[in-house]
Amino acid sequence: MRGTDQPLSALYDAALFDLDGVLYLQEDPIPQAPEGVAAARAAGMRIGFVTNNASRRAPTVVALLGRVGVKASEDEVVTAAQASAALLAEELPAGASVLIVGAQGLADEVADVGLRPVRSADEKPAAVVQGFAKEVGWEQLAEAAVALRAGARWVATNRDYTIPSTRGPLPGNGSLVAVLTTALRREPDVIVGKPHPRLHQESVRRIGADRPLVVGDRLDTDIAGAVNGGADSLLVLTGVTDASDLLAAGPGERPTYVAADLLSGLTEPHPAVPTGWDVTADGSGLVLAGAGSSLDALRALAAAAWALPGADDDSWAGPSAVRADGAAAREALDSLGL
Repeated sequence: MRGTDQPLSALYDAALFDLDGVLYLQEDPIPQAPEGVAAARAAGMRIGFVTNNASRRAPTVVALLGRVGVKASEDEVVTAAQASAALLAEELPAGASVLIVGAQGLADEVADVGLRPVRSADEKPAAVVQGFAKEVGWEQLAEAAVALRAGARWVATNRDYTIPSTRGPLPGNGSLVAVLTTALRREPDVIVGKPHPRLHQESVRRIGADRPLVVGDRLDTDIAGAVNGGADSLLVLTGVTDASDLLAAGPGERPTYVAADLLSGLTEPHPAVPTGWDVTADGSGLVLAGAGSSLDALRALAAAAWALPGADDDSWAGPSAVRADGAAAREALDSLGL
């Protein structure tokens, strides 16, 4: 994890914000998120709202952001549905039929690039594009299975196994992709959304970023996508990822910075060596001692965890235990859920 005494809004020319888990949870606003976006704009950062969610089109995203207090324009929105449609338009002749597994918004994006969205395998589609929608069920998945067995190309907008909610993580598009993977015993031909490079590249191109900062709440999509795209990242602890997830992060999913919320993450320093805390290795576990903020304790623990033997192996599962030495350390670990 890197440190800086400057606010991140002064170090990067663009912020690529994930949506669900960063700016809102489903449709409930996240505290300090509107202020964080406003601070980024005030600092002169270009703004991109980048989402793996393929169920909403840009106008709908802008309206939703407005309801949670975030100012946005349609040209700042980059979705996995848009990027998937653009990819299909590159690969298929104009007017080719594409079977839609997902929301009407995904079908509209496909139509906008000159392809013909269909809902039945009887239309002999050249491709299947699969994105999340609450209405996806057996009938849509069955049509996709028939089309894929007949030779259609399979494009998945993303592979998020869960989506964040106020009730905890719920099944996402990756879980629905897994249904077809199990039934067909094959993988999608292309996965467009984070962490795969296509969506990140499209975002950088659309926003015109030279030094973007990826801001997200998920290690396996947002942060891994930043790593795959060669960009720095800020993890905010307002969505899916918790402290134990961060300590267990593999080398391809480790954020450059971590913050409790968006506003503090963009406007406050990120100490390279947090003061007040001391972390020592106890075999494959860690011992926290000292006093200070719980966020600084987490930063110190993450740096120590990622330096443990085996931390760069694919099988890394985090420290075996995290223990407190003293009352202040115990309080910090309790607040972090460790």
